[in-house]
Amino acid sequence: MITRTPIAVHCEEVVHTASVSDTPAGDWQQQLRDVVRDPVALCQHLALDPTWVLGARTGHELFPVRVPQAYLSRMRRGDPDDPLLRQVLPLDVESDSVQGFIEDPLEERDHTPKPALIHKYPGRALLIASPTCAINCRYCFRRHFPYADNAPSMREWEQTLDYLREDASIQEAILSGGDPLASPDRRLATLVERLDAIPHLKRLRVHTRLPVVIPDRVNDALLDWLGGTRLQKVMVLHINHAQEIDETVVAACARLKAAGVTLLNQSVLLRRINDDVDTLAALSERLFEAGILPYYLHVLDPVAGAAHFDVPDHEARQLMEALRQRLAGFLMPRLVREVPGELSKTPL
Repeated sequence: MITRTPIAVHCEEVVHTASVSDTPAGDWQQQLRDVVRDPVALCQHLALDPTWVLGARTGHELFPVRVPQAYLSRMRRGDPDDPLLRQVLPLDVESDSVQGFIEDPLEERDHTPKPALIHKYPGRALLIASPTCAINCRYCFRRHFPYADNAPSMREWEQTLDYLREDASIQEAILSGGDPLASPDRRLATLVERLDAIPHLKRLRVHTRLPVVIPDRVNDALLDWLGGTRLQKVMVLHINHAQEIDETVVAACARLKAAGVTLLNQSVLLRRINDDVDTLAALSERLFEAGILPYYLHVLDPVAGAAHFDVPDHEARQLMEALRQRLAGFLMPRLVREVPGELSKTPL
């Protein structure tokens, strides 16, 4: 159980950071630069007493805070238990050593045959299209990923693309990261053009949180390169709580759907954020209203620093059974775990 204790930090220490109104509307790259990068600044923005924030400095040193202001604006001021805040607020328990929670829980480093390429499953391969994210989620299974070793040069990218060209069994290219949409549109357009030219590729999948945390990222340039490819387009968003979906997110999703993009969502089951039936039901309903189909509900990957988010399997199964009694079948995400060495996600 997590208890709250004071931390040795005061809001007076914070230098000025841009407020929500300081960031130009529509300029996603400026918004990406203006993210909140200090836990105390995060506390100040939300009018929180710093003594409610448990070990913010300790957690921040392990995995730095990054919160876009568009996402920050959806948090409830004065509420330390806000479900969006809890996803990004560092805690001192992140430094605890918990048995079974390790730095590379999915053994991705064993499946990286080329720089920035992870090939674990038959028929599809994942490209690290960007080493950075717009937001640092505290439960991220890649919070310890060696991005510095997966930032290929142009020559190395050509080797990675050659790997895809030479394996005709690969039908789907997945852009991931970090967050792939943190890359400039010109770079992404070039990459997708190269993928489009590989005859045996059929689908382009983009795993991203940016249309949620900075909805202005869905701009004309992005829609141009997405709309211009012959590949079938799937975008898998990452939304854990209905409160994350405001009207700006709905509008961004409408633009993506108009460009022919199939929208799916994957969530992570997180203690004290969405581990109750009412919250999960509201999330599925809100997703569908926004034109997004619930896809996966992941149990937590056992990454070091995130054990406090864990929900035991028996509780997860009970939640899903209760959810089945509330929702139509098409609103039900699949409860899954990723098991290293398995050829697909493992249903629970």
